[in-house]
Amino acid sequence: MADGRRFSQRRHRDGSRPSKEVKQFSSAHCARNFAALFVAGIAAGASLAPASGRPLIPAERRYAPYSDSVPACDDPAVFERIQGGFHDREAEFWNTGLEIVNLLEIKEIGYKTNGEDYIPRRYCTARAYLNDEKPRQLSYSINEDLGFIGFGFGVEWCVAGLDRNDAYAPHCKMARP
Repeated sequence: MADGRRFSQRRHRDGSRPSKEVKQFSSAHCARNFAALFVAGIAAGASLAPASGRPLIPAERRYAPYSDSVPACDDPAVFERIQGGFHDREAEFWNTGLEIVNLLEIKEIGYKTNGEDYIPRRYCTARAYLNDEKPRQLSYSINEDLGFIGFGFGVEWCVAGLDRNDAYAPHCKMARP
């Protein structure tokens, strides 16, 4: 059987004998086939993308709707959350003793800028005056139902120059719309 007689006894369905040649596939041949299939898959996916869009349902009309009750930028409760969070971070983690004394020049820079079907968010900016007598730019967003375990509003904030772990880098840009 080592001399190939086993193969000579087998026949294809059409009656012909199988070839003794073993086809060798080069890596270039395989790469070409893979590239062609990859391009065809991308083209097919791109052509289907517009057809598979979902309808935009405003967040206020969902099964579990949002009430669209986001506090204003100058709400004292928002200031208290920012001030308390900043104090906790600076006192317990960075040990700097910095505290926000006052917020001035408060203005809204965006509302629902991510779209009507996302969680309602109000984006604000203000001038924060700290106890080191240096004013700094404060960027913050007020988010509906993102408070403690999903109750009430939540606030995400960033003080320019004091984002030491670069969570909103560069210069608090990621805290703005």
